[in-house]
Amino acid sequence: MEPVHTTDPGDPAGGRQTRRRFLRWLGGLTIVSTAAMILTPVVGFLMPSQSGRASGGGKTLVGTTADIPAGAGKVVAMGSKPVIVVNTPQGVKAYSAICTHLGCVVAWNDMIGVIQCPCHDGHFNPANGAVVSGPPPAPLPPLTVSVEGDQIFLTEA
Repeated sequence: MEPVHTTDPGDPAGGRQTRRRFLRWLGGLTIVSTAAMILTPVVGFLMPSQSGRASGGGKTLVGTTADIPAGAGKVVAMGSKPVIVVNTPQGVKAYSAICTHLGCVVAWNDMIGVIQCPCHDGHFNPANGAVVSGPPPAPLPPLTVSVEGDQIFLTEA
């Protein structure tokens, strides 16, 4: 009876991993991973997620008056967009948290009581969203906010 060979008898490496075989495998892996990196954003653009689509007209609970006391502010999410909610002497106000200068997300500055862009030190008035200082060319766009009891709601347009 002849011995059973598990490898090709003509294979000089005897079934071991050769350098050429490894480099061929590595090249294939490189091609596949490059194709995946290129196709993933294209597919994401062509087929947006369900959460990115606005249903419109809904109210979103963003906190309570205890979470955002008088003279304070907080950045919250409304769907996939950041919103800054501030509790001013004129009432609770809400604005888009995207700076009108270069699109950075603004934050509440407790020290001086203004909405501040951390990228280029733009300051916005919390009462009306107007530019107080810095490079932003326009005020922050206001959003509809309502207070029911102690709960703060944002209304989607």
